[in-house]
Amino acid sequence: MDRLGSPLVVDPPQGVADEESREPRSRRRADRLRGLTRSPRRWLVATLVVAVVLAVGVYALTRGPETPPITATDVNKAVQDGIAKAQQDEAKAPTDATTAYQAALPSIVTISTVRGGGQRGTGAGVVASAEGSVLTARHVVDGASSIEVAFSDGTKSPATVAEQDEDTDIAVLTPQRLPQVVVPAVLGGGAKVGDDVFALGHPLGLNGSLSAGVVSALDRTIRVDSSQTLKGLIQFDAAVNPGNSGGPLLDKAGQVVGIVTGLANPSEQNFFVGIGFAVPIATAGGVVGAPPQ
Repeated sequence: MDRLGSPLVVDPPQGVADEESREPRSRRRADRLRGLTRSPRRWLVATLVVAVVLAVGVYALTRGPETPPITATDVNKAVQDGIAKAQQDEAKAPTDATTAYQAALPSIVTISTVRGGGQRGTGAGVVASAEGSVLTARHVVDGASSIEVAFSDGTKSPATVAEQDEDTDIAVLTPQRLPQVVVPAVLGGGAKVGDDVFALGHPLGLNGSLSAGVVSALDRTIRVDSSQTLKGLIQFDAAVNPGNSGGPLLDKAGQVVGIVTGLANPSEQNFFVGIGFAVPIATAGGVVGAPPQ
């Protein structure tokens, strides 16, 4: 199996201790307030009850002498019907994973490379600007004699490396030909430990595949080899495999929070065992000239 364009396989971080942050009291209070919003059904019931009570009051003041009075049974039924409808609406709403996938899919690209001896590789990238610049991992295209990008609408084009940064493993490609409609991804802000994230790419040649996980840690440093160390990385547990490198790491809104660069694997085999790494978009976006996040 072609292993080029694969996530960098790195040694597990040595002696890395997660520091527990002590958040200010105001932030903890804000978090508790935000926590209240995570119980929509509780607020919904309260809102429905208030609405029904107000309706009953208006009805009592305006009903004619021949109109039958509203009973407690009527009120209870109105509340239950409202809750049932809200539950049906919630069940029909798309999941976070679906929202992220649909938002980012038009911006994903497939990168095909040829190196010396005709050796072929595949990786992922994401359209990062209205001019069609493609953001990817540097190791996906490093040393390639030819590069081709395929956009989500099927448009294919030769591409050249416009910018690259070995210290962050980020490269920017310039395609020679663009699709009729260029759909740049939304470059998001920062990620926090525990945030839901989604890796979008082409693992093992399975184009446009989404995997889900959470941010496991931030500001990780990993040693790629004796000459390269990557710093300030996002650690996450969404599955990544050969073909994911250079693809976006998404938040639940489909915004790009990082560019997938590698995985940690003590077996030194090029497949995923639970730890992936991404370059934060604040770092990666700087290479393509995006404004600071």
